[in-house]
Amino acid sequence: MDLPRALPAPDGSTITAVLGPTNTGKTHLAVERMLGHKTGMIGQPLRLLAREVYDRIRKRVSPSEVALMTGEEKIVPPHARYFVCTTESMPLDKTVDFLAVDEIQLAADPERGHVFTDRLLRARGEEETMFLGSETARPLISRLLPDASITNRPRFSILSHAGQKKLTKLPRRTAIVDFSADRVYAIAELIRRQRGGAAVVMGALSPRTRNAQVALYQNGDVDYLIATDAIGMGLNMDVDHVAFASTSKFDGSRHRPLRAAELAQIAGRAGRHMNDGSFGTTGEAPALDPETIERIEDHNFDAEQMFFWRNSDLDYSTLKDLIRSLEESPNRRGLTRAPMATDLEVLTHLSRDEETAAMAAGPASIGMLWDVAQVPDFRKTMASEHASLLARIYAGLMSEEGRISETWLDTQVKRHERTDGDIDTLSNRIAHMRTWTYVANRAGWLDDSAHWQERTRAVEDRLSDALHERLTQRFVDRRTSVLMKRLREREELMASVNQEGDVLVEGEFVGKLQGFVFVPDERATGVHGKALRAASDKALAGEIAARAEKFSRAPASEIELAPQGRFIWDGHAVGHLIAGDGPLAPRVELLASEQLNGPDREKAQERLESWVKVHIAKTLEPLIGLSTGEDLTGLARGVAFQLVENLGAINRERIADDVRALDQEARGQLRKKGVRFGAYSIFMPILLKPAAANLILTLWTLSRPMDDKDANPFEGLPAAPAPGLTSMPVPENAPVDFYEAIGFRVSGPRAVRRDMLERLADVIRPIISERRYKGGFVIDPDMMSLMGCSAEEMAGILKGLGYRMGTEKFTPEELAEAERLTAAAKAPKKIAATAPHKVETPQETPQEQTPSEQTSPEAAPEASGAADAEAPTPAVPETPETASAPAPDEAAQEEAAPAEPAKDAGPSEAPVSETAADAPENGETALSEQEAEAPVDTNLEIWRPQRRHQGGRPQRSRGKNQQNAGGEKQARDQQKKGKPGNRSGNHKGKGPKRDQGANRPHHKPKPKDKPIDPDSPFAALMALKNPPPKD
Repeated sequence: MDLPRALPAPDGSTITAVLGPTNTGKTHLAVERMLGHKTGMIGQPLRLLAREVYDRIRKRVSPSEVALMTGEEKIVPPHARYFVCTTESMPLDKTVDFLAVDEIQLAADPERGHVFTDRLLRARGEEETMFLGSETARPLISRLLPDASITNRPRFSILSHAGQKKLTKLPRRTAIVDFSADRVYAIAELIRRQRGGAAVVMGALSPRTRNAQVALYQNGDVDYLIATDAIGMGLNMDVDHVAFASTSKFDGSRHRPLRAAELAQIAGRAGRHMNDGSFGTTGEAPALDPETIERIEDHNFDAEQMFFWRNSDLDYSTLKDLIRSLEESPNRRGLTRAPMATDLEVLTHLSRDEETAAMAAGPASIGMLWDVAQVPDFRKTMASEHASLLARIYAGLMSEEGRISETWLDTQVKRHERTDGDIDTLSNRIAHMRTWTYVANRAGWLDDSAHWQERTRAVEDRLSDALHERLTQRFVDRRTSVLMKRLREREELMASVNQEGDVLVEGEFVGKLQGFVFVPDERATGVHGKALRAASDKALAGEIAARAEKFSRAPASEIELAPQGRFIWDGHAVGHLIAGDGPLAPRVELLASEQLNGPDREKAQERLESWVKVHIAKTLEPLIGLSTGEDLTGLARGVAFQLVENLGAINRERIADDVRALDQEARGQLRKKGVRFGAYSIFMPILLKPAAANLILTLWTLSRPMDDKDANPFEGLPAAPAPGLTSMPVPENAPVDFYEAIGFRVSGPRAVRRDMLERLADVIRPIISERRYKGGFVIDPDMMSLMGCSAEEMAGILKGLGYRMGTEKFTPEELAEAERLTAAAKAPKKIAATAPHKVETPQETPQEQTPSEQTSPEAAPEASGAADAEAPTPAVPETPETASAPAPDEAAQEEAAPAEPAKDAGPSEAPVSETAADAPENGETALSEQEAEAPVDTNLEIWRPQRRHQGGRPQRSRGKNQQNAGGEKQARDQQKKGKPGNRSGNHKGKGPKRDQGANRPHHKPKPKDKPIDPDSPFAALMALKNPPPKD
């Protein structure tokens, strides 16, 4: 026997199948036929479509006469006559005069087909039954319902192929179809950038969100709709063209190309009623083959070969019997058993759970378990996970109360009430809430079903509204959509500029006026950008002219020169510096849109030029004075020229010959201009201040030579040091000139501010002159603190300055003496009480003298003549190479003098500090202790000025007595070794011998007196030392 059998039509009833392509008015016909009967019921494949039909019928009859029944929503008035349902929710036990099922061809769908097949075989109206669908279902309907009357309805409009088009070239009122959510989002982003925005429709969206998105499209706020195949099921929209961005999809088990009938179902959305439509491909979708195109245009498709069926006459005796009855196969041609659906898969999982299976002990409890298993998996999780949730629901229904715990349900609902988050987060929350909305709408599952139906619906609505808002924010440019509507209506657009510089067209932000330049909003691009700019030009022209007039009268304090040579006024850049005829004469370029022209532009340009001249003259006043100083004469003018060319600072060794040749009068002229003669640099200290240094850096950058004249001269330069920074590491390949321009000097691995290098010279000079370390010096914390660096970096700085390092031995006595002299040097001087100007003396006196011939490695070998030319009374003795050695008696006396041990001295240094009074009384004991604790020499890293070799400055003659003392060979050996503090090869670094330098003169000849510059700080020092006699 063939099973199952179709129910016959009631006596006097008719069964009609109305078949045809999309846009044939089938659904409209069914609604009209239903309203012609006293009662009726219609099943729709989607909740969204059911709601659309419900709203349509409510406008025709009283709302109290129409009901809506879906899995997640039930609106059932007590006296309802017409029922609009989803196909799964149709109450077949209710008797109605008219019954219709839409999209009946879905009986061939593997996932849901068995539901449509069941309605085809078992759902009947008392007076009329109507099935609506595609022509592909005709053969199977004829076989299963031989008594049915089948009619065909032609399409109202023509559907034609329009070929392949680029996404950005698609016409207005286009629906772009893809089957991946990620690709749908990507396409919507592109359309937003190019065309102002798009609406998004996907099956994963809640019906409320989908309706809101469709409304955006229908209202004309956007001209494009990006969708999955969700639009293929009867959504009525004004679509002129359907473009397939993909022609294949994943159907749950495999990735496959769409059949011609499936493509036609979607393409049929184009063209409504009498308006023709078109279809084609876009993006990465391959072109459709000619046969497929012809089939879609002619609505000629292969008939469905099989409808899916699942037994509805179930056996609830045991769980096994229920599952067996659900797995029965049909014994009738044209039907095949449906694949295992989610509900049957979940039921199988639940039957394996011991606790759940124990509760399902009778037909009633088994029937309840099957009802629970049919709760849809809106979350699209694994069957096992969905089964775990349903097991908890079933346990509540099988408890003594027989209801789901409302406390537990409240916890689940609260977990998903939040409306923050992105699109995916909100979509996930909606999916969870749809589960609880479905549960709330099940009769008898909750004590207060009405309350929970209202609450879950309210939460889902809030989440849906939030999701719609996120979609709109992401994929719709509200500004452009409003402007597009006005442009289409050919209305004049009103533009304005507010106080903040925002440019508004029809109240929508289209750009910002920054200074004299209009910066369009980045979204105001694409095909509508030109129209937006044209609409705003009129308002911009007047505003920019008014700003230029105000700027031409702006006080200097309102204009600022920012980094990279930009002029800032009123918070915006209005111009920038460019290279001119020289570093101190840059040119100015005004930054303004083309709307600023004529006299207004000239006024703004002139204001910038005058401001720059005044600013440079004020900030670099000493340098400008040096460049224009007519009171400079002779060689002083030449030195001044070189300083100006180097923007106020130059390494001393570069102009050493010129500096030595300067007499006191010339030096005084330069000092009056703010020039300082340091040990390492000739510079102008006032230019080291941040304002001057920043301006000099900008001017240097603009004037530096560039291979590419169009390149930005500020690109590729290191970051400028922060104000107050004394030194900084130098990146590899960094230009040395960059640091010199800001008052720094590159020495080894670091760039050090020039005034700090002079302070370093002040620290080194007395150490060498006092011979604390045999005419050399060691790196100490004070030096590292001055340089702001580590000991290793300090060594690199010294090497960069020309010093060399060697390891020498020192006795404990020599170390103690060095520490004593260092402590004495750091002690406060009593002269401070009687010399009120001593505050300037450490700053000026040593730094204004020649490079020490004492500290500067370049000057170290020179005789004292240059120093004498600058100061008649040298502030410190000469370097060890030229100074006379101390008298032998004095040297011996200094060696024998007791010294306090250094605080950090090790145990081996302790005996050095003992005096005779502290010695043990027992001579033998003392002798043995001295032998046990014999002093140990210490190796120190001693730094000395590097002697010049051939090609440097000529060495001064040391005289016959000096050569006779050591012989010519010894002199050459000493010069090669470069250890001025160790004159004999046999001397082991333990201090000067008593007979060393016996033949050297103890006093150098008195130099010829030269006039003293009255403005020199040495003159002030002499006045303090030799006050004039009182009258």
